[in-house]
Amino acid sequence: MRSYTPSEMETSQLHGLLLSAVAPRPIAFVSTVDSEGRPNLAPFSFFNVFSANPPIAIFSPARRVRGNTTKHTLDNVKSTKECVINVVSYAILHQMNLASCEFENGVNEFEKAGLTGIASDVVKPLRVKEAPVQLECKVREVIHLGEEGGAGNLVISEVVRMHISEDVFGEDGNIDPQKLDLVARMGQNWYCRAHGDAVFEVPKPGFVVGMGFDALPAHIRNSSILTGNDLGQLAMASTLPSKEEVEAYYQQPNVKELLKGHHLKPKQVERMLHKNAHRLLEQGKTTEAWNMLLSPNCL
Repeated sequence: MRSYTPSEMETSQLHGLLLSAVAPRPIAFVSTVDSEGRPNLAPFSFFNVFSANPPIAIFSPARRVRGNTTKHTLDNVKSTKECVINVVSYAILHQMNLASCEFENGVNEFEKAGLTGIASDVVKPLRVKEAPVQLECKVREVIHLGEEGGAGNLVISEVVRMHISEDVFGEDGNIDPQKLDLVARMGQNWYCRAHGDAVFEVPKPGFVVGMGFDALPAHIRNSSILTGNDLGQLAMASTLPSKEEVEAYYQQPNVKELLKGHHLKPKQVERMLHKNAHRLLEQGKTTEAWNMLLSPNCL
């Protein structure tokens, strides 16, 4: 491991390491107006939601490391106490990037980036029509974290109106991440896209309490083949399969075929079963993996 003490580092180096290490980060594409009503649009990746009741989103326009100046967005929210947070889909990635240019104060980034500003229902700043989700917000508070270059300014915003495109909902009535197709910020010039194989499901524990690593049988817990992720999936089960379940599993033709004609030593059989269980776990077939690992000889 490389170890660092932030207080002993140049801000630019620390900034780069933090942005690369804490990633991916969602992007708040923030629309504001200045005291004269002129629109401004800029992206910020120090952003997330932090509460549902009340609905609170926080983003942070940090002071510029070079020159220690503040962003127009920060000046505007302090003046008007309103903003719109738009999410960034892959379809507007490069337009968002263009809007991040350091344009002069008063320049309309909607026009520069070729995006469509539409009226909000509750606040003065415009919404980005092309963004699949638009959050109209009232700014509750701005917390300044420092006065030097790189210091963040937490803009605590309460969502007072939400707009979500019909196109991103699935048949179950929930937002479909594949249709939403969001992008997120990494370090340096890197981004990632929440789409295709990059999006996957991990069932929440809910009211089920997993048995934990310490309750796994020793031959599974100490496996040289199963990974930490494999063991984590297995340890989410609350109980082991019954002897009857395992025996029934091993009566299936495809499982019988696996062992047919093998003249292996017990340890070799165990390795083979663990390799097959690993493949099953990669496919999300946890129950089958459990049955595979608890061969009748291991019960």
